[in-house]
Amino acid sequence: MARYAECIFWLARQVERAENLARVIEVNDTHARDRMGGHNWLSIVQLYADEMAFFAKHERASAEHVIRFYVTDADNPSSIASAVAQARENARTLRPLVSTEMWVQLNVFHNRLRAIAPPELAPGNLSRLLNEIKLGCQTFTGVTEGTFYRDQASYFYRLGQYIERADQTTRLLDSKYQLLTRDAEAAAAPDQFGQWHALLRSASGYHAFRRVHLSELTPARVVGFLLFNPSFPRSVYLCVREADETLTQLKSRYAVRGGNDVAEGLEQLRAILSTRSTEEILATGLHEFIDFVQRYLIEVTNRLAGEFFGHERQPQTMSQTSDALAALAEPAQIPS
Repeated sequence: MARYAECIFWLARQVERAENLARVIEVNDTHARDRMGGHNWLSIVQLYADEMAFFAKHERASAEHVIRFYVTDADNPSSIASAVAQARENARTLRPLVSTEMWVQLNVFHNRLRAIAPPELAPGNLSRLLNEIKLGCQTFTGVTEGTFYRDQASYFYRLGQYIERADQTTRLLDSKYQLLTRDAEAAAAPDQFGQWHALLRSASGYHAFRRVHLSELTPARVVGFLLFNPSFPRSVYLCVREADETLTQLKSRYAVRGGNDVAEGLEQLRAILSTRSTEEILATGLHEFIDFVQRYLIEVTNRLAGEFFGHERQPQTMSQTSDALAALAEPAQIPS
C-alpha cells in the first residue's frame, strides 16, 4: 500500500504541474513583456530554477528553446511531456485502483503529447496547443473526480493535488517579488500592470480577483489574493487548509496511526497563513516569506514520504528533520 500511496500522490502532482506549466507558458507568450516590449522567456527558466539544466543544452533563452524545453523535451524532467509520462507510469502501477476512464484519458493524453509536431510550437499555433494541454489536464481531473473510488487512495490524491497547487502559486508570486520596489498599495505602474495581470492569468485567477476587487489593481491586492484568499481554489491558504483537512479525515476515517507530525505541521502552516496580513508580508519581505512556505511544503512532503510511502531514514536524519520542522514554526524563523 505504501507504493500505491506514493504513486497516487505523485500522479496528482504531475498532472497539476503539467497544467500549471502550460498556463505559465501561454500567459508569457500572450501577455508578459519586458520594458523593451519583448518577451522575457528567461523568467520561466528562473521560475522553475532550471538555469543549469537549460543552459547546458541551449546558449540563450529564446522563445523556441524555452518552449521546446518545457513542452516536448523528454530529457527535461520538468517538461510537460515528462510530467504526463511520469503520471502515466504511476497510473500503470495503480491499474488495480484507478478507474478505466482515468487510465484511458491519461493514455490518450500521453499519446497526443508524443505526437506534437514542431509547427505546433510555432507562434500562431502555440496558444491552441497549450489550451489543448490545459483541457487534457482538466479533463483528467474531472474524470478522476467523477470515477475514482473514495477510499484511502483518494485522500493521497487530494494531498498531492493541493500541495502541488500551493507550491506552484508560491513560485508564481516569487517570480514577481522584485516588482515590489514601489508603493505596493498604489495602483500598479504602467510598466508593471501587464505583469501583475499576467500573474493572475497564470493562476487562472483574474476573473475571481475582479469579483473580489472591483476597483484598481494593486500589487498588494494581488499578493493578498493569491496568498490568503479562503475561497480561491489556488490560493496558498485554501490549498494548505484542504491538505490539512484531507490528512485529518484520512487519519480519522481509517484509524491511521502515522503522520501525526505531518498533520501538526500542516495545521501550524495553516495557522501561520491565517494570522499573517499582506501588509506584514510586504513590509518584511515577500521573497523571504515565500521561501519559508516553500521550505515548509518540502519538509511536509519529505515527512509524508517517511510516514506513508515507505522511505527509510536514518535515525539522526529523522531527528534533524523533526528539529527543522519545529524550528520553522518558531516566530523568529518566520518573517513577521
